[in-house]
Amino acid sequence: MPSPRRRWPLTRYFAVVSTIAMLVLGCALILTTGTVMRQQALREGAAAAQSVAQYAGASLPQDVYTLGLLAPEQHELVAQSVTGFSDRLVGLRLWTRDGGVLYDSDAAATGFPDWERLDAALRGTGDARVITEVHGDALGGTEREVLNVYVPSRVDGVVAGAAEVRLDYTGTAQALASASRLVTYVVVGGLALLWILLFRTVRTTSKRLQSSALDNARLALLDSLTGLPNRRMLADRLHRAIETAHADGTRVGLVLLDVDRFKDINDSLGHDRGDELLEQVATRLRECLRDGDLVARLGGDEFAVLLPGVRSPADAEQLAHRVRGVFAAPFPLGDLPLHVDTSIGVAVLPDHAQDGTTLMRMADVAMYTAKTHRLGVALYSPDEDDSSPARLVLLGDLHRALAASAELEMHYQPKVDLLTGETVGLEALMRWRHPTRGLLPPDLFVPLAEQSGLIHDLTGFALRACVEQIARWRTHGPCLPVAVNLSAHDLTEVTVVELIESLLEEHSVPPELLEVEITETALVADPSRVVPVLRRLADAGVRVAIDDFGIGNTSISQLLDLPVAVLKIDRLFVTDLATGGGSALVVKAMVDLAHSFGLSVVAEGVEDEETAALLRGLQVDQAQGFWYSAARPPSDLAADGRMAARISGRT
Repeated sequence: MPSPRRRWPLTRYFAVVSTIAMLVLGCALILTTGTVMRQQALREGAAAAQSVAQYAGASLPQDVYTLGLLAPEQHELVAQSVTGFSDRLVGLRLWTRDGGVLYDSDAAATGFPDWERLDAALRGTGDARVITEVHGDALGGTEREVLNVYVPSRVDGVVAGAAEVRLDYTGTAQALASASRLVTYVVVGGLALLWILLFRTVRTTSKRLQSSALDNARLALLDSLTGLPNRRMLADRLHRAIETAHADGTRVGLVLLDVDRFKDINDSLGHDRGDELLEQVATRLRECLRDGDLVARLGGDEFAVLLPGVRSPADAEQLAHRVRGVFAAPFPLGDLPLHVDTSIGVAVLPDHAQDGTTLMRMADVAMYTAKTHRLGVALYSPDEDDSSPARLVLLGDLHRALAASAELEMHYQPKVDLLTGETVGLEALMRWRHPTRGLLPPDLFVPLAEQSGLIHDLTGFALRACVEQIARWRTHGPCLPVAVNLSAHDLTEVTVVELIESLLEEHSVPPELLEVEITETALVADPSRVVPVLRRLADAGVRVAIDDFGIGNTSISQLLDLPVAVLKIDRLFVTDLATGGGSALVVKAMVDLAHSFGLSVVAEGVEDEETAALLRGLQVDQAQGFWYSAARPPSDLAADGRMAARISGRT
């Protein structure tokens, strides 16, 4: 296969093309200028010849041209009339219309006219030509340039014959040659100077372009802020490392990490401080790794570490823990020592993937796992991968279950008043009665629904089922309010409010019998979109409860501007309280503040009498958990007469 033709450098291309162009232009200018000067000289010579002819014929009567003969005195008169042109006049002949010589300044000369030029002169058109005359023999003769002009001879305005005027052209020819040389020098010198200036400009520009191209090529592979390799360079190095690993039978590890709560740092300290933090993170990452490892910045607060030749997934995970160790010391941002944490995901080829794209995705899944479960470092696991074969099968089953609806059930867990021990409300919890896997709790399929976009369908099913169940309970009398959990995805659109309003109206259910629960993390994730939805729910008469309160960044004082009626303390605090941890003061502070703002407090995850007593002593209003009852289907609640009476409002 022939090798591709190599393109010329810009300077060489310009030198060749511009030289050819300059030569063509120079020749054209010289030739054009010479032609114009010669034509001008011929016009001037023809005008001089016309003057000679006018002077010569002015003293002759018209009939001499008819007779073809001059008297001696007339001949002398013609000779005297042109004496003023003697400095240039070489010779003069007067021709009759039939070609006869009427007058010839050279008495010894003989000959015939140039009939073509004579005819042209008789028609009134002059003709001027430069000829070379030779005087003497071939050995000792001389040459001179003569302008030979045929012009019409007029008598009383009528063309009576023609005059052949020969003028000395030697001086004019020399002047033309000198002018041509001068024009040639000027054109050649000017174009050469112009070429030199243009060539220097092009060469300088070419060098700048080459330097800029090199800089752009370098910057195309490096991150402009940290100087680390960017995503493009990482992909190239990853590809090479994988080729080597396949050839040698070795492994390639990939570590992905990002800075936790980096957006909060940017928002509170400013983007300049955020950039400074990223630069310090890049420096620490470079210093903590092996020589053959590659640290890259993928964008934003996300970094990657390529580990070629890693021996095992355990070794890759150990290196990831070393990476996490660089975040232990605070980062000095001006006068502020900032403590920052990170979430790290690890994947290894060929254990978790066979190509670079899949390896990158697996590491990203692991990083998401580390962030979601607050693990710090997570090695890829198919159980956490929403695109693993098992989860894809489960996702298909969930599609089918939503279409049929028969497999999805709503169970209800009582909320108990801690002072009276009476059931004062219910929380609706979804269950999936899978045909082969049995009864599945929501934590096995709700996250899958959120990731796949099915969460809106699940929420719609839960709301319809609960409102219909409330309507059935109301046929037996007043009933307890039921709380339904909404996902963060549901709260970004007002369609969920419209669905709730239409269901309540359709089944004639008072809005105070329906309560919605949202997590604190959902509230702080996108408050600009969530808060308007909550306000509209409150305006519709539906109470709003904040679930898992205490694990996010929201303080109770921040909830004053929100239409929130209930706070549910996260089960982590309740569990810590039961094991003798230090959560009592925290729970007491939350309860006191909530009560001062007119909010009810519910504790979830109560599993023993001792915990219930502690919560009662801390003045928590309500509690729910296995100590009281697990979530049960409506049929079980109806079979429990005491519980059924509480639900329907009967004592």
